[in-house]
Amino acid sequence: MSRLRSRELLDKTGVTIRDADEGDAVAGIVPRWVALPETVEEVSAVLRVCAEQDLALAPVGGGTKLHWGRPPERCDVLLDLCCLNEILEHASGDLVVRAQAGVTMDALTAALAAEGQELALDATPGATVGGTLATATAGPRSFRYGTARDLLIGITVVLADGTIARSGGKVVKNVAGYDLGKLFTGSYGTLGVIAEATFRLHPLPADRRWLVTRVAPEQVRELAAALAASQAEPSAVEIDRPDPDGPVTVAALVEGSAAELRALALREVAGGEVTKGPPPWWGLLPGDEPPNVLVEARFPPSALNEVLDAARDAGFRLRGSPVSGRLHLAPLGEVTEEALASTVAGLRERVPVVTVPASPYEGVERWGHVGALPLMRRVKERFDPGRRMSPGRFVGGI
Repeated sequence: MSRLRSRELLDKTGVTIRDADEGDAVAGIVPRWVALPETVEEVSAVLRVCAEQDLALAPVGGGTKLHWGRPPERCDVLLDLCCLNEILEHASGDLVVRAQAGVTMDALTAALAAEGQELALDATPGATVGGTLATATAGPRSFRYGTARDLLIGITVVLADGTIARSGGKVVKNVAGYDLGKLFTGSYGTLGVIAEATFRLHPLPADRRWLVTRVAPEQVRELAAALAASQAEPSAVEIDRPDPDGPVTVAALVEGSAAELRALALREVAGGEVTKGPPPWWGLLPGDEPPNVLVEARFPPSALNEVLDAARDAGFRLRGSPVSGRLHLAPLGEVTEEALASTVAGLRERVPVVTVPASPYEGVERWGHVGALPLMRRVKERFDPGRRMSPGRFVGGI
């Protein structure tokens, strides 16, 4: 009877509700229902019913990273934000845009480009505004422009009890109030639902060029440092090693005026080839296909060789930014739980921060030591005392 009552109350919100199926699974857990709200107010209505009926809820955008994080302890409602897909405001004179959470980053990029502007986040294909914030993914150009936290200046969220809360504003200098944006970025949907976001923009670069070269692993650290310090001022320096025993491809992006001449100057330092387009792996994560295993290492650039050696020893490919100190590792094929756990443990002995965003194995510790865990638990208790928002998805069972 309780289940029927919950469905009746969800239907009364006026939001489209359908039964879930295997394709709606959150890290392997299939919810009961899928809700498709079209406004922030409808999101609020669904969350009020969930609070009244003690239903656990998980938000989803493009679903590209729905397998990231731990499986939720329970999941009754999957809140699909695909219908919140409007760019609400673009103040081109102020270099600011406000968009709903379900807008895909591809659509936002195209709309801004038509006005000669861009949001300098290199999101994975199919990702949405809300999903990009919830998982705090950082693309190659974060080396120059910063991460989502740095470019976000305002946010609208719906809390676990249905309260609609706003923080920040649509003017870059407006920093008054409690900064919900930084708190919700990277929260994996465990504190509430990101409904809208306001970002600081940049003018679209007049030109772009990539320098692409291949070097031996032992040369990467010195070369990456030289590129990052170059007067050509690259916006990104990325590496790719698909073969654990093979050479490393180094690619540097130069943007703006005289991009070609500046890229040619980089070629004097690194050799290689100057191209008008990026290498095919640029901005893509190495573990987004089966077996869906992804390991992230964050480290001071001086520790790059330790990460390269650990990946080689484990037989893992890697990709990422040696100058930002962020690399992603993934196995070439199937990997056993024991082998993955051993690789992660070995990395944690060599570098400061190693996480496992995606893994089919619950026996592999995903987050490692988190010094701020007690504080994070208090934040969870403050925002979601009933543990209804993606319970158990995040670090420490939050």
